[in-house]
Amino acid sequence: MERQQPGSHLSQMATLWSVVGRAHHGPAEGVNAARQQLWERYGGAVRRYLLGALRDEDGADELGQEFALRFLRGDFRRADPARGRFRDFVKTALFHLVVDHQKRQRARPRSLSQEIEEPAVEPSSVLTSDRQFADSWRDELLARAWELLAAAQEKTGRPSFAVLRFRADNPNLPSSEMAARLSAQLGRPFTAAGVRQALHRAREEFADLLLEQVAQSLAVPTPERIEEELSDLGLLAYCRPALKRRRD
Repeated sequence: MERQQPGSHLSQMATLWSVVGRAHHGPAEGVNAARQQLWERYGGAVRRYLLGALRDEDGADELGQEFALRFLRGDFRRADPARGRFRDFVKTALFHLVVDHQKRQRARPRSLSQEIEEPAVEPSSVLTSDRQFADSWRDELLARAWELLAAAQEKTGRPSFAVLRFRADNPNLPSSEMAARLSAQLGRPFTAAGVRQALHRAREEFADLLLEQVAQSLAVPTPERIEEELSDLGLLAYCRPALKRRRD
């Protein structure tokens, strides 16, 4: 489950459901490429979800490989945008995979000491699973937005990633101290006012990238649907100005 390199095709990815369609119809080469593209987009969230649900890295790796095999062989061919978001299909499949795994674990013979020391883990409820996968998906979207911001910095030379990452790691540092430390870190002069301006631009750029990632995951990315998805993921407050810019 390797993450693709920053600056690759994610920022130009077509509407998600068009990729889902290509993943199940057409020439074999196009089908395989589309399935790989989908896995690159969802693999990180799948990994996060499995680690959170199982709290066991080996188990998460095992189920992750099983899920990847199913994903890449086209087991989501019945997914239909009229029946819900694609991430909901992924989440439901993961939930059943975890439940089946936990049932198998409980059914395995154990020694008396194991039965005493390791009580069975009850499967997560569907409601808990919904929230867990939404959290995993949100974290994946945020991680991808950071990757794209870093790629944009490398391409344009604007220090948006460096400035925003520094602020995220040092949220209470005064602008004057931030300017001094960024000047030393990046080898270019910053003033307190310049840092504040750069930070404002970086936040806007990051929010636009994050909003675009959310929009690409929807069948019909209208402002209303995007707003609903942002709210569901707990990202609306951060992305509201970016959503207004998109509407305008």
